[in-house]
Amino acid sequence: MKSNLIKLAGFAAVIAFASPAFADGDAAAGEKVFNKCKACHTLEEGKNKVGPSLHGVFGRKAGSVDGFKYSKAMTDFGVTWDEGELKKFLADPKGVVPGTRMTFAGLKKEDEIENVIAYLKANGG
Repeated sequence: MKSNLIKLAGFAAVIAFASPAFADGDAAAGEKVFNKCKACHTLEEGKNKVGPSLHGVFGRKAGSVDGFKYSKAMTDFGVTWDEGELKKFLADPKGVVPGTRMTFAGLKKEDEIENVIAYLKANGG
């Protein structure tokens, strides 16, 4: 029994470390992907453009940047942004939040999503 528990614990550790993590994205490559975003967004704290500042986006409730006028759909969305939620949203903004005013169609390549998330995390997002 003890041997089985040890094997199970070892297996769980292998699974945990083998799982893909967005933090493994390439921040330098993500900077290039962010070029698609920066017409509307900035990473500068307190500076909104057509879209809200993405400074501090991780751990922030959707639709909550002071001074930015969001669509009702986004303010009602109710999630707190983390890597998983951003991955879904970046892949299909209008599919995830029907009624959002964000006109961007989304990133279709998973590596681009992972890289831009790494870039955001490395630069105050």
